[in-house]
Amino acid sequence: MDTKRLIETNPAAEPERSILVKLITPDNASTVDARNPLGELKMLTEAAGAEVVDGLLQKRMKASTRSHIGKGKVEELAERVNASEANLIIFDDELTPAQIRAIEKATDCRVIDRSELILDIFASRARTREARLQVEIAQLEYTSPRLRGMWTHLERIAGAGGGGQAGSVGGIGTRGPGERQIEVDRRIVRDRLTFLRKQIQQIDDRKTRTVQSRSDQFTISLVGYTNAGKSTLMNALTDAGQDARDMLFATLDTKTVRWELEPGKHALISDTVGFVRNLPHKLVASFKATLEEAIHADLLFHVVDASSKDAMRQVMVVKGVLEELGCGDRDALVMLNKIDQATDLGMVDVLEEKHAPAFRISAKTGEGLDAVKEYILGELSTQQVDVTVRLAASDGKLLNLLTQHAEIHDQSYDNNTVTLELTADRTWLAQMQSRYPSLETV
Repeated sequence: MDTKRLIETNPAAEPERSILVKLITPDNASTVDARNPLGELKMLTEAAGAEVVDGLLQKRMKASTRSHIGKGKVEELAERVNASEANLIIFDDELTPAQIRAIEKATDCRVIDRSELILDIFASRARTREARLQVEIAQLEYTSPRLRGMWTHLERIAGAGGGGQAGSVGGIGTRGPGERQIEVDRRIVRDRLTFLRKQIQQIDDRKTRTVQSRSDQFTISLVGYTNAGKSTLMNALTDAGQDARDMLFATLDTKTVRWELEPGKHALISDTVGFVRNLPHKLVASFKATLEEAIHADLLFHVVDASSKDAMRQVMVVKGVLEELGCGDRDALVMLNKIDQATDLGMVDVLEEKHAPAFRISAKTGEGLDAVKEYILGELSTQQVDVTVRLAASDGKLLNLLTQHAEIHDQSYDNNTVTLELTADRTWLAQMQSRYPSLETV
């Protein structure tokens, strides 16, 4: 089953014309960008391939259980749909199936919410088999509890009795087929989810083994809000060739490459999917394997778009997702990226002071990257130990490992043994001695 797209992206077709809707309540007011409340939703919508033709804000003490924004605003929304010839309404909140049905009936227009929009974008960006499986799992888990709402058309099937008799709409003889069809669909979804989870578990196991196999090397994971410049930074530090287009969620698949710091010293650096406000929990759960690099990394580079007026809130969103993943206490360096474009230097000063250690950098121009490199070299030096070791001359594999991962100062042969004076990472060397008992410290 291919991941389902919610927004039409056929190049031959006209982009869907969408109206954006945001409800502001006392509960969410602090998370709303007062300068541009619909700004992020607009970027998400455009990333999905739709055109934004209008926007509507509503302020209420709490959401309406029936229509989310209230009857009067729904009527206004219907007028705007007609005036702008829109064919899609996108809410910046999660709606219930009943709310979606009520709004669609009143406006005669298709309605999706923020979670569906993000899932749609992920579906369009997924390239690897792993990413496609993860997106489909998230979509099915999101859809499954909504199946009853999706099958309401069955309630309109009249039975043999008709009128007000037992076989009329919703009465005995008409509820059965609908209920049975819902159960059939739910079983199909459950079976598909079971199959997908088995497939993804196999990938997860391989992924976990791959990550754990790097435990003898210093690993860094790039995390941050979507479009903060993580991929551009990775390309600036290495020859990764990551997709660094100026768009939301350009990168879904984790890529790990070697960062050569200086001769004999390197780190492994991984790019990860960007975070965003109200990222669907099902999506976070299904992408946990992709974020395995961040969970097990020795150090996180938290990349922040220092040119964004919303940088402070974005930092808190990323920290929240890291907490959800169970790595909120991981050591992190804050990279205040796009410093060459930043205009509010006062805010940058606050971020730098509040989230120290922090570096002002520009992944695009290279500004500040030398300081980052020197910091990492300093971190690596604190883990280095000078030692003399002895091993069998015939153990070519172990000798090759020592040559690759340690700095050899002197090498001598005596009969069938090799003695090396070297500098190596303390943890890595301990792991080598555990794995190869023949490796002796002199």
